[in-house]
Amino acid sequence: MTQYTLYGPTISTYVRTVRMILAETNTPYDLKEVNIFSDRDPDYLAKHPFGKVPTLEIDGETLYETSAIVEYLDTVVGNRAFTPADPMGQARMRQIMAIVDNYLYGPAIGTITIQRLIVPSQGGQPDEDAVAAATPQAKTALEAIEAIAPGSPYLLGPTITLADFYLMPVMLYLSKTPEFAAVTSDIPRLNAWWATISHRPSFLEVIS
Repeated sequence: MTQYTLYGPTISTYVRTVRMILAETNTPYDLKEVNIFSDRDPDYLAKHPFGKVPTLEIDGETLYETSAIVEYLDTVVGNRAFTPADPMGQARMRQIMAIVDNYLYGPAIGTITIQRLIVPSQGGQPDEDAVAAATPQAKTALEAIEAIAPGSPYLLGPTITLADFYLMPVMLYLSKTPEFAAVTSDIPRLNAWWATISHRPSFLEVIS
């Protein structure tokens, strides 16, 4: 049996994305924590030269970058169940994943979530100017996803895809901030999607 070892903290959105796919496919794996708030140790940097998370080890061979990991897992343990069959659906899925990576994650997680949830938990004061600047950026990214996602009941229609797993953990953190109402004020389909998908068993398992 193939041995999977996932490296990363349980709080990471991208680690949660990978863990949901492993949960959905009933794939056993070992989880090894990586402290993202300190310098990476040499052993981890040998697996991921950029020091980010997650990294997936497959029978001793390492794979990093979440998009590469999830497409690999969808192929080898998911039988491509989480990728649309048609070329446009595949393109839309990867487009949404890229929007999350390039335009949503930074303002939503790197700024709003960090300033609203992490900084206060460590006794600091949030940078209100940074939050104010990030809020319209996160709103624009979500509206861009809304514009290309039918969202009924999943982002791209009747079947859940990798795009759903990508967006869910980011939405969870945003939902815990005061900015959530502002960034979701003009995305009715995504709001309906979130109200349903936030109760998915694999998601609840991963965030518990």
